[in-house]
Amino acid sequence: MSLIEPEDFRVEKLKKLEEKGIDPYGDRYPGVTPISKMIDCYDDLEDSTLRAAGRITNHRAMGKASFIDIKDSTGTIQTFFQLKRLGDEQFEIHDQLQPGDIIGVEGELTTTRSGEKTIFVDNFMVLSKAVLRPPEKWHGLKDAELRYRRRYIDLFSNEKVMECFVTRSQIIDQIRRHLIDNGFLEVETPMMQAIAGGAAAQPFITHHNALDIDLFLRVAPELYLKRLLVGGMERVFEINRNFRNEGIDRQHNPEFTSLEVYKAYSDYLDMMDLTEDIIRKLALRIDPAGELPFGEHTIDYVSEFAKVDYFEAFEKANGFPADDLAKVHAKAEELGLDIDGLAPELAVNSIFEHTVEDKIIQPTFIMDYPSALSPLTKPKKDKPEVAERWDLIIAGMEIGPAYTELNDPRVQEEKFLQQLEGEDEAEKTFRNIDKDFLRALSHGMPPAGGLGLGIDRLVMLFTNKTAIREVILFPLLRPADE
Repeated sequence: MSLIEPEDFRVEKLKKLEEKGIDPYGDRYPGVTPISKMIDCYDDLEDSTLRAAGRITNHRAMGKASFIDIKDSTGTIQTFFQLKRLGDEQFEIHDQLQPGDIIGVEGELTTTRSGEKTIFVDNFMVLSKAVLRPPEKWHGLKDAELRYRRRYIDLFSNEKVMECFVTRSQIIDQIRRHLIDNGFLEVETPMMQAIAGGAAAQPFITHHNALDIDLFLRVAPELYLKRLLVGGMERVFEINRNFRNEGIDRQHNPEFTSLEVYKAYSDYLDMMDLTEDIIRKLALRIDPAGELPFGEHTIDYVSEFAKVDYFEAFEKANGFPADDLAKVHAKAEELGLDIDGLAPELAVNSIFEHTVEDKIIQPTFIMDYPSALSPLTKPKKDKPEVAERWDLIIAGMEIGPAYTELNDPRVQEEKFLQQLEGEDEAEKTFRNIDKDFLRALSHGMPPAGGLGLGIDRLVMLFTNKTAIREVILFPLLRPADE
């Protein structure tokens, strides 16, 4: 018994093909011209004999002829099948074609009497027979969760979905090119790590059988990239996956893509200039005006990004300073936030996220966070309780932070110990101090700036998608009953 129950009518069509000696799952079909090129360059290609391949989206039979629309990854074109052109045997094979099937066609590119660009088919090949029907009228799947589970249908039946993921690929490519053109070296660092380090987040734990050791899927590549600074790679970046065993919502997926960049002899202000330059150029590539819609808002990427002090923003939003702990607790209770047992800085930041970040729409750098929130960041020389760190907020979302990296191994060790003391017993079971990282710093790491940007959230902004699942091809979902 088949695990997937095909539709009887479609299976009958498949069997008829096989009875005629036709392989319903085809062969290579070389020499294909993209459909978009046929449309865009029609004046140069008119009356040429060309090949196209794609999925059937519409089949309009008219006795001894039919029009069949086929769609590839670049567009859709009409094809014309006619008995007198194909002959009885080929036309009978054509009768077994249905929407959803993938075919290759060869014929003259011309126009019909109504002026529609059309391939008049002389030869064709069945490349893949669909035994399950596509969504009705090619309007795509309607149920959001089903769309995520069956992204393969979502892509071929919904042009907007395909466009979104093409844009995603282009965004990543443009970021990569910008960094390489500015002297940065792309690198790869381990995704399985013996120590869960680089960010204060819950890791996924796995086990390596051959070595009989537990490993952690990385929460961030930071500590390995900084090792490369020690080694003399002065400008490095990585675009890759991070994994955090935490919640799922409109802005969070446990597996996500991030960009991390490190540049020797710079600081967080240099990272600010780099980030603003990257994001503005991405926006201008999408819209020459540099103004893009996101939900009910229009985001201005051309104007200089705002800069706001963390503590000033907190006091302005809440009406009291961050060091007034009595009012901090009262505000948390008002907001329904559970801050019991949290360090003061964490309690303040929890309120900050709800009263400041959520209200910021236009691109804004929040400057100079509490040092206690950033154990890998260099404190300000004249104010050590404040770290040289910013977070970029757009449309109420954290797009990413940047730091002046801490390169004093003595201070780093002290901060690691403080961080470990502040964690609960469950966290202490997997969190250890990375002694080798301290050893690396002890060999001398140059002063540096570092930044991290969430690729998925950038794609959300640039494609006007308000849910992260819309920009991840296969987001994590609860197992479904098939």
